[in-house]
Amino acid sequence: MKGTVAQVRSFNRPIRLLMVNQLTINIGFYMLMPYLATYLTEDLGLAVWVTGLVLGVRNLSQQGMFLVGGSLADRVGYKPMILAGLVLRTVGFAMLGLVEAVPALIVASALTGLAGALFNPAARAYLAQEAGERKVEAFAVFNVFYQCGILAGPIIGLLLVEAAAFQVTCLVAAGLFAVLAVAQVKALPERRGNAEGGLIKDWREVVSNRPFLLFAMVMTGSYVLNFQIYLSLPIEARQAAGGELGVALLFALSGGVAAFGQVGLTRLVKERWGPEQAMERGLWLMGAGFLPLAVPLPEGAALAAVLVTVVLLTLGTMIVYPFEMTAIARFGGDRLVGTYYGCYNTISGLGIAAGNLGIGAALDAARSLALPALPWWGLLGLGWACAAALYALRRTGRLRVQAAALDGSVRSSG
Repeated sequence: MKGTVAQVRSFNRPIRLLMVNQLTINIGFYMLMPYLATYLTEDLGLAVWVTGLVLGVRNLSQQGMFLVGGSLADRVGYKPMILAGLVLRTVGFAMLGLVEAVPALIVASALTGLAGALFNPAARAYLAQEAGERKVEAFAVFNVFYQCGILAGPIIGLLLVEAAAFQVTCLVAAGLFAVLAVAQVKALPERRGNAEGGLIKDWREVVSNRPFLLFAMVMTGSYVLNFQIYLSLPIEARQAAGGELGVALLFALSGGVAAFGQVGLTRLVKERWGPEQAMERGLWLMGAGFLPLAVPLPEGAALAAVLVTVVLLTLGTMIVYPFEMTAIARFGGDRLVGTYYGCYNTISGLGIAAGNLGIGAALDAARSLALPALPWWGLLGLGWACAAALYALRRTGRLRVQAAALDGSVRSSG
């Protein structure tokens, strides 16, 4: 932890503010979202399909607008888009606590999703530009703050829900975003990309950058694997522990490993491996993480197997993430970093949706066919297939083209 503190202090004020920004955003988001479905169905008495619609609108508005949000950030500036996202999230969360009509709830949900589409690409593009040659280290520390927010948010939210009501939790979360917006106005300097021309021209450049698209599609597998911490692994942990204690242990372990180990692990990996090697080996580890669940287990070892999987999956993600974020920034060059982050988020979001459908089907099939290891072997195979694909792209030189230059020519890295 001392190394993490020293690393934070080594960055300038805007980068430190962005890290606090992400910590607060995640606290505000995760103190509310884990309990929203229960509030809508039990407190407001909405049908499950209506609850699914409200939650789905948030995801659709965020994933569908990432590219637009990133492109606007390159033109308007990173700070205005961060502020716009924080303001929209403030309004959306306040509405979730104050309104009960379904149309109003759908609008509130859409606003919270759109907010993420505006500030997420902008914050990462700002961080990449401000960090310069220290992108890997900056994103490593950024992930520490990110994970700490995920760890603290649900705990704070649970305390508020138990002590007061869900509506109070919504208003407290909205207040956090409002305070954060004011802090950005006063303390965050202006930064922007160097985009020129129209949005369509930039989007055409991104979708014609074949190395970037290949990289994005391969890395989508890592998001499907990582998302199992929120989908299949809590189901398994709850069943193994006979209650919510297993789920609590899962999230505490994942967040704790990332918070305390990210900086040291990134430093170690950077000293020994190149960026592509780090991502390949991280993907191998993420896939291998599901092996404890894929093999026959002795009686009483189910929860231990889930927790070992969580640790290995988290370690693999920690290896991949800083180098992955740095690679996207390099694809974007100096002009379109926000646009590339936005496109990457859209591709990974679509991949997560498709992957979750597949994993859900595999979980159902595992129960009906009495093949409990089926989904875990599938996830292991996905991780190893992505690692092999990334290795093949590197060996054949298909990752060397990074970004289109201002004159439309193409640069390549050695």
